[in-house]
Amino acid sequence: MSGLAGLNKSPDGVVIGAIQLQLPNIVTKEDLAQQTTRVCEMVRKARHCYPAMNLIVFPEYSLHGLSMDTNREIMCSLDGPEVAAFKQACIDNQIWGCFSIMEYNPHGNPYNSGIIIDDQGELKLYYRKLHPWVPVEPWEPGDLGIPVCDGPNGSKLALIICHDGMFPEMARECAYKGADIMIRTAGYTAPIRHSWQITNQANAFCNLIYTASVCMCGSDGTFDSMGEAMFVNFDGMPLVTGSNRPDEIIACEFKPSLVREARIHWGVENNIYQFGHRGYVAVEGGAQDCPYTFMKDMVAEQYRLPWEDQVVHTDGTACGFPRPTRKYKEPQAK
Repeated sequence: MSGLAGLNKSPDGVVIGAIQLQLPNIVTKEDLAQQTTRVCEMVRKARHCYPAMNLIVFPEYSLHGLSMDTNREIMCSLDGPEVAAFKQACIDNQIWGCFSIMEYNPHGNPYNSGIIIDDQGELKLYYRKLHPWVPVEPWEPGDLGIPVCDGPNGSKLALIICHDGMFPEMARECAYKGADIMIRTAGYTAPIRHSWQITNQANAFCNLIYTASVCMCGSDGTFDSMGEAMFVNFDGMPLVTGSNRPDEIIACEFKPSLVREARIHWGVENNIYQFGHRGYVAVEGGAQDCPYTFMKDMVAEQYRLPWEDQVVHTDGTACGFPRPTRKYKEPQAK
């Protein structure tokens, strides 16, 4: 059930919209200001088209485009004019919004950040992308973990960004922290289409979580983003999918109560529970040890693949970025 793609809403439903925003080309501060205005106008459009909508989600790069430009002049901050405009748009249209910014970082490269703002203009969630799409993206790896927040109509939201969704651990962390809806924003281009689809579905099924995913769309004259927003049920079945039409808004109703019911009552394939209670038929409570070598090694900061020394791409030089000279969380030299 999708509530006729969000046109109808149940008393306990949450209607989420995803906008396949036209890919912009942002070079100057003036470009950034114009694009900020455009995003705010699309908030108004979403509210007008879908009166029952609770939350509108914009793709990754919706403000900055795909140039990967780290020019400080077009970076944003939480207390900057762009975020202030987003807050006002949410207030004016009485709607929650999920937005993308490239965030200035005084200690290194900018962060690729996502925020969720409620209908009162309050910042409810603030996330920095944990897994930049290397070697293509220059962004600093995120350092805020994976936060979750209380969302509209009793929902609990998590936000991940683009390449994050290729790592099963990301969706598992969202569910483990109680989220019943996982948002995934992206700027992907067409070669990632199949991977996009199967991971959005697998992330939902493996964690009994709704996934709402949206990508930039159209061409900026150099890059072509694919659109193809997806709303996936917690059993892995797509509920509503978008096309590759720029600025298309698609929507879907989710019912978080059904996620909570499944997580409590499912026996077979209650994977988010069973992952930490292995073989509970044989042993009381199931085994709760950690049998995974990679997890133990990562905790010890000793993660190393058997083929580590043969990996070809270990920095961004293949995509024109200079080889980094500092360690993680080590300040950048002035």
